[in-house]
Amino acid sequence: MIPRFWRTPVYVLLGATGILLVSSGVRQSFGLFIPPISVDLGWGREPISVAIATQNLVVGLATPLAAMIADRWGPIRVIATGALIAVVGLLLSSQATAQTDFLVGTGFLIGIGMGGCGLGLLNALVGRIAPPERRMTWLGITTAGGTLGQSVFVPYSQAMIELFEWRGALIAMAIALSVAVPLALSLRAGTAARLSQRTRQSLGEALREAAGHRGYVMLVSAYFVCGLQVQFIANHLPAYISDGGLAPALGAAAIATIGLFNLFGTIAAGRLGDRYRMKYLLSIIYTARSAAMLVFLSLPLTETSVLVFAGAMGLLWLSTVPLTTGLIAHIFGPRYMATLAAMAFLSHQLGSFLGVWLGGLSFDITGSYDPVWTFAIVAGFVAALIHLPIPDRPLARLTEGAA
Repeated sequence: MIPRFWRTPVYVLLGATGILLVSSGVRQSFGLFIPPISVDLGWGREPISVAIATQNLVVGLATPLAAMIADRWGPIRVIATGALIAVVGLLLSSQATAQTDFLVGTGFLIGIGMGGCGLGLLNALVGRIAPPERRMTWLGITTAGGTLGQSVFVPYSQAMIELFEWRGALIAMAIALSVAVPLALSLRAGTAARLSQRTRQSLGEALREAAGHRGYVMLVSAYFVCGLQVQFIANHLPAYISDGGLAPALGAAAIATIGLFNLFGTIAAGRLGDRYRMKYLLSIIYTARSAAMLVFLSLPLTETSVLVFAGAMGLLWLSTVPLTTGLIAHIFGPRYMATLAAMAFLSHQLGSFLGVWLGGLSFDITGSYDPVWTFAIVAGFVAALIHLPIPDRPLARLTEGAA
């Protein structure tokens, strides 16, 4: 008997991709709110940047906790609850009149919520239900959903800001994100059989095993740079463009272009990861990112240079995510993939916090983003070198037939 479509792994793949489309799209739109909130409430850019940076940090801290709960008791309720908390955070932020209100809503509530319904947990869910021989391709598709959300929601958010100002735009984003709650609950039937499988290894044993593995430590360390680069660009590139005398709408177009091109980049990274050694692909991506930033800064700031840079960065944007997550599953197996990938994601979000905060701090102190651009470029070349010596063979317990 052919199972109903909503009970199949393919439905889970599509549903998880849809949730990421909305949640990632919401998160990547916050850079558009920095100028209008700053002007309307008379704040500098640093307080708003601190709230967004805190969101990135809290996402990183919340994701491992959400993953541990999901690995022990199942991910579906965690994902739905996370989406609901993020909706509440958006509504609170839309009513903020003081910096504390905005910090609580944008920084803490949205951060906690996105830790449960964001890229880390949903990629781990897809990684566990995917056919092993196609795992990397499926992870690339899921990640591409997140970047499609960036392409869709950044122009949507910009339009909402122009129509309803920033408060109305945040409410519109909350309404859109609320769809993720029933969508997450609908994934239960398609995941029940695969997630009910057990192994002899405990969660604590898996964490100790990873902490003692040199390759995992190196992978986690390099992932810090990914967060620093992408969140600095996502949140400060629109302001950098408008500061250069170009139209504010070009900033939204640039972020949307990054998301559009990353559709191809993440899917290509997933397919390549099924064929080639992932550590070398990661090294190439970090090198290419830094090279693209270096070329962008050396050219005059024009509409053409902005869009070409956005397209180049889009190909490299989140292409690290399926490769990093997939490499963890390749080395340690998929059972505790959620927790191990989430611990790596914490490092990513620490880098995200630093990138967003330093961008606002640098601008308020020096009137320029140049120091952070330089830091991000150098860090990318260092990350490329870190990946090269990673020992990436599956652990012996996997090759001996253990689950």
